[in-house]
Amino acid sequence: MSFDNLCKLLSEKYPESFASWVLGTQQTSVKVLKTELSIEPIRADYVTFLQLQGRILHLEFQTKLESTPPLPLRMLDYWVRLYRLYRLPVTQVVVLLLPPAPETVIETAFTVETTHHEYRVISMWQENPELFLNDPALLPLAPLAATTQPQALLQRVVGKVNQLEPKQRPEISSYTQILAGLKYNKDLIRQLFREGMMRESVIYQEILAEGEQRGEQRGRQEGRQEGRQEGRKAEGQLLILRQLTRRVGELPQEVRSRIETLSLEQLENLGEALLDFQAIADLETWFTTLE
Repeated sequence: MSFDNLCKLLSEKYPESFASWVLGTQQTSVKVLKTELSIEPIRADYVTFLQLQGRILHLEFQTKLESTPPLPLRMLDYWVRLYRLYRLPVTQVVVLLLPPAPETVIETAFTVETTHHEYRVISMWQENPELFLNDPALLPLAPLAATTQPQALLQRVVGKVNQLEPKQRPEISSYTQILAGLKYNKDLIRQLFREGMMRESVIYQEILAEGEQRGEQRGRQEGRQEGRQEGRKAEGQLLILRQLTRRVGELPQEVRSRIETLSLEQLENLGEALLDFQAIADLETWFTTLE
């Protein structure tokens, strides 16, 4: 299935969502019309015709701008045939899935002498992704929306897919991965969606819970070890302060404060060195060895 045909399938499967998006207003009564038009055969494999209240909506999905006949002429041809058949106003919207080459002019009208016909063009790479992320019907298009952080957007898309109802998720996931292939590396797509499905599985949740439990147990053990180490350090500080007071006299507060910053290993070294101290100057000299 081509990318354009997949968009046609989605728009006919969820006509209200697609019509609401392109028209910018909520549409609740939408009917899918047949794509075959009378007179001469016309390529209709990428188009969707939707009948709204008093209007026809013609949606055309394009991966590339280039076509034969040219897109502007095709849009005029469709408009004439639709109007002849239904005698209703026709709104035409072309959805471009990928940006064209730099400097390419995206035409929005057919003009030859006195004939002038206009249609709208939606560039997916300029669309706000939020609308697509919040509607399961439009979610497959979200990877193609505007972003400065493509991988982060794709990760958000995966998260949204995983939040869908179990019955809906496989289908939307498949459609989304196909359209994401227009823009993203296929290995990255498979990796993110595989990880996303794992996170939703019962087995993964059990593994995660077991890991968290082990982490908590390890944290308690590490906490006990850290507590024991802090206790040894506090005891060492008290012992060193008593011994120093006996050897050199009452210690100034700044000296006490400095001793409290010593590590357990440094306290042990000071405990050995102070046996040779005769005055507080000896302690000051020892401090210089730490610098």
